[in-house]
Amino acid sequence: MNTIKYIAYCSLVLFSFVSCDSFLDINPKGTLGEGQLDSPDDIEKLVIAAYSSLGNDWFDNGINSPWPYGDLRGGDAYKGGAGTGDMGDWNLYETFTPMRVDVGGIDRKWYRLYVAISRTNNALAGIANLSEAEFPKKNTRTAEMRFLRAHHLFELKILFKNIVFVDEMLPAEDYVRISNVEYTSAQMWDKIIEEFRFAAANLPDDNVDLSRANSYIARAYLAKALLYAAYEQNEKNEVTTINKTKLEEVVKLVTELSGKYSLATDYAHNFLWEYENGVESIFAVQCSRNDETQHGRLDWGAMLSYPMNPEYGCCGFHQPSQNFVNAFKTDANGLPLFDTFNSSDISTPQDMKNNTVDPRLMHTVAIPGLPYKYKPDFIFHELWNRQPETYGAFMSLKEVELYDCPCFEKVNPFMSSSKNRDIIRYDDALLWKAEALIELGRHNEALPIINDIRDRASKSVSLLVDTLGLPTGNFLIGEYVDGVNCTWTQNFARQALRWERRLEMGMEGFRFFDLVRWGIAAEYMNDYFEVEKTRRDYLKNAHFTKNKDEYFPIPLAQINFSKKLYQQNYGWSQ
Repeated sequence: MNTIKYIAYCSLVLFSFVSCDSFLDINPKGTLGEGQLDSPDDIEKLVIAAYSSLGNDWFDNGINSPWPYGDLRGGDAYKGGAGTGDMGDWNLYETFTPMRVDVGGIDRKWYRLYVAISRTNNALAGIANLSEAEFPKKNTRTAEMRFLRAHHLFELKILFKNIVFVDEMLPAEDYVRISNVEYTSAQMWDKIIEEFRFAAANLPDDNVDLSRANSYIARAYLAKALLYAAYEQNEKNEVTTINKTKLEEVVKLVTELSGKYSLATDYAHNFLWEYENGVESIFAVQCSRNDETQHGRLDWGAMLSYPMNPEYGCCGFHQPSQNFVNAFKTDANGLPLFDTFNSSDISTPQDMKNNTVDPRLMHTVAIPGLPYKYKPDFIFHELWNRQPETYGAFMSLKEVELYDCPCFEKVNPFMSSSKNRDIIRYDDALLWKAEALIELGRHNEALPIINDIRDRASKSVSLLVDTLGLPTGNFLIGEYVDGVNCTWTQNFARQALRWERRLEMGMEGFRFFDLVRWGIAAEYMNDYFEVEKTRRDYLKNAHFTKNKDEYFPIPLAQINFSKKLYQQNYGWSQ
């Protein structure tokens, strides 16, 4: 992080890839024994170690790069890379066939998130041993660690559903005695909400360091957790009811953010290094370079998303789908083509002129023949893709930076930047509020929120120009006007909101989790595959199985490690 120098502090490992009993009988090297950390300075180091987990991303299995889990499984992106065998686990995520319980990638994801939780628990255990007189920041640091623990639990919950809750009160030797179904799904949401609620109540509004949690960040994350928990599911992952009380609190919490945050004047500012930590950024992982470490704390989760050209070099993953690109087309009023968007394709500069399009397309997708990342004379070519014959010619733009940015660094054969990774932005939060209002039957109150976001998008065109300063597309985006260009019923508002989330948050890893929350993942994804398999041959056997694929299976290695105490998710065999 920019404001915290991370210390590579050893932490107790919660779970292991190894399941043999003898491993548990060995005293691991580099762990911390009782009494070794009993001063405020030592505890602060444990807190920093817990924060450092936020930056412990890796190109193949990141903590904070959700696109393999949210974009590939949500129909917004193709895997990319050098064919289906390159990062083959991700091909299974994208096609759902034949997804297995022993896939190494999901086991590593579970493991790394629980390692991060173990760091928060180590810090919390140390904090508890000091009095407030000894450690005046005790309450604040406790709230910070519970916030971070809740963040990692949230990620586990939306990926795996039935997860394990362990806190600092549980001895490490008892970890494997806690079942992943000790709490129901609803009860686990309540545990996560309780963590965020404590953090919101006990953190200061400003917490000195930019990178530390504060009460506003905690309130925002609390709103997100409440929104997800409001869509109550049965054992088969079907949404059975929507909790109105939770939605009311979502509206209240997001409203409280309005005095602290606002929409950036240009949508592009959310995706450029020079504007990071701006008025729209609520919770961001702080990245760095030239910080006296070998490569700094770069955004490793973006390392595979760069083109295969001389200025970059690797690796051509995370490619927008044709369905996703087509969704940005608009009608004569600048509104989405809800029913006909996918009947023809946008793929060339001429298509950008022949169709009216939402300008957010050019902030999100690199299209051959058009400028790459707001640089008019740096023209993106189809051959910059690694395997266009398999995955098409588009590439993702939001997470990458230009090669001449002071933030850019090559880490052969990869590359990345020190641009922060936003986890929560204000536009995202505003859309939560609009969604809650619509489901509460207060859809008229959601209308101006959605229109504000669309209005900002319509004005975000100054960087979308060629070398002559001319627009790179026929940009047209309009506001919804009830009784004029639409009839703003609850059903229409719901459709508009869900479309808006796809365009505004596109390629940021949220789509699949939205679909599951709304209870429409199976129908949506199989409709997507029906058309997309005619465009991409590798998708010919892709299929989403309802009441199963809404969540990953509990990794087989973890079930074995628990001596079969963990129970497998519905629809998956043990």
